Amino acid sequence: MEDWMSCEEDYDSSDRESPDGFENEDSDSHWMPFKGPSSKVITKESLLAAQKEDLRRVMEVLSLQEHHARTLLIHYRWDVEKVLAILVEKGRALLFAEAGVTVGENKDSDMPGSSSTVLCNVCIEEFPGNEVTSMDCGHCFCNNCWTEHFIVKINEGQSKRIRCMAHKCFAICDETVIRNLVSKRHPDLAEKFDRFLLESYIEDNKMVKWCPSVPHCGNAIRVEDDEFCEVECSCSLQFCFNCLSEAHSPCSCLMWELWTKKCRDESETVNWITVNTKPCPKCHKPVEKNGGCNLVSCICGQAFCWLCGGGTGRDHTWSSIAGHSCGRYKEDREKKAERAKRDLYRYMHYHNRYKAHTDSFKQESRLRETIREKISNLEARDSRLRDFSWVTNGLYRLFRSRRALSFSYPFAFYMFGDELFKDEMTKEEREIKQHLFEDQQQQLEANVEKLSKYIEEPFDEYEEKKIMDIRMQVINISVITDTLCKKMYECIENDLLGPLQFSVHNIAPYQSKGIEKAVELTIGRSSKTNVNQHPESDNQTNGWNTESDQPSASGTSDESGCPSRKRARKGSFGCSLIDLNLPAEAIDRN
Repeated sequence: MEDWMSCEEDYDSSDRESPDGFENEDSDSHWMPFKGPSSKVITKESLLAAQKEDLRRVMEVLSLQEHHARTLLIHYRWDVEKVLAILVEKGRALLFAEAGVTVGENKDSDMPGSSSTVLCNVCIEEFPGNEVTSMDCGHCFCNNCWTEHFIVKINEGQSKRIRCMAHKCFAICDETVIRNLVSKRHPDLAEKFDRFLLESYIEDNKMVKWCPSVPHCGNAIRVEDDEFCEVECSCSLQFCFNCLSEAHSPCSCLMWELWTKKCRDESETVNWITVNTKPCPKCHKPVEKNGGCNLVSCICGQAFCWLCGGGTGRDHTWSSIAGHSCGRYKEDREKKAERAKRDLYRYMHYHNRYKAHTDSFKQESRLRETIREKISNLEARDSRLRDFSWVTNGLYRLFRSRRALSFSYPFAFYMFGDELFKDEMTKEEREIKQHLFEDQQQQLEANVEKLSKYIEEPFDEYEEKKIMDIRMQVINISVITDTLCKKMYECIENDLLGPLQFSVHNIAPYQSKGIEKAVELTIGRSSKTNVNQHPESDNQTNGWNTESDQPSASGTSDESGCPSRKRARKGSFGCSLIDLNLPAEAIDRN
């Protein structure tokens, strides 16, 4: 599908007129398209430059050295705006204290001379002044004790924030001192330390995450405004930035996680088997009771009691079974079995429709080559038709709408079930909201099927008049489908998820142009200069692909552990329509 993800940028000006019978009263100038978060691809070449840019901002505002700025940003998860906000709110001293930054003004004057001796309080030995090191906090120990301390912390994975050895001292050690001391004994470990500092920009930054491609493409993605979005890496993988799974809107990340687990484990089928069958006490195969009698027989010949599962004889009366007695058949077991059947049928309803649209999407993806052949056949004919952007745009709209429709069924399964929102809505409210959503879902489904029908037409065999009729149908239905997708997302965000009080579910916003493709981060002139001036830049860059430390695909959550509230996007979908036949420049200008 990647061949058509950007086809809306190729709209021809000849198709700018509004389709007959589908002209909205509001002009396009009043409709402000939702501008998703801009995303950048960070490669191993541009990672250092991206990190340097954030370091430079903090260094200029706070007049700090680079290692102090890095300590601040690592502590606050590389959120420059948060650092500046805390600076204004709490002040410079508290900002530094919380991050463990100690700015020593007279560090050089406090250093012992080479002729004097200093007692190391760790190994309790005296050393000349040139064999001890003092940190910004003022604590001084011998170089050997410092080196051992650094080696242990790096091997434990704590190299990004190595604290001073002094008791109850929370100051962070100078990364330059760490690098110089460790490299004298273990150069490889010093390179590992540099790599940890470099990759901290991704591992500790909630707005930057590794691309989850397998095998790993080596890229990371940075978003600017909103972590609840869907992006496309330069390797063509489309994924949810928040949970790093495949793009799944309008499902929330939690819904998608539960749905994939349910489909993978067949949990509803297992639940039904557990409730409706009993294991045979002899061969342990599941046995279903097909009558009212509580004496059942397995195919292996073993007779047992249905109520308690114990083996019995074959003779029984209305009240007892030979060699066994545990009471009559219980009504609550029947209710439990009926509920399990109802839950299974409900799951099968949503799963069958989800799978049907997923399969249709896979089949329709093969239309790319067919469309190319049809266009080639029409271009070879002596015809007045020369512009076929309407069919490529329609195919693109079909892909986008089919995916949204497919994932709307797992969303509906959890939205209107009892698993997540049992206490959020009354039965009456749930029914009203379910009818509202299903009406919009049904309208979208009908138009998606119409669009698919017209796209699959062998229009390369038709006359020009019939081709023009199909063209107008495709343009009309494409605009309607896009509008219905927006309406469905608007309903989900504002009417279904918006009023929730006890839980927060965020979904990636719908974008008419499709999932945003990240562009590679450009390295500016100043960034290149900084890279060349950095004495350890070669070590850090070369250490990127070390086999012992593969990039992790796991993201980091907010330090407080609290989920962010829903974003206010109620005004993002206007009531006007976006014309699929406008060129990309006109859409952006509007």
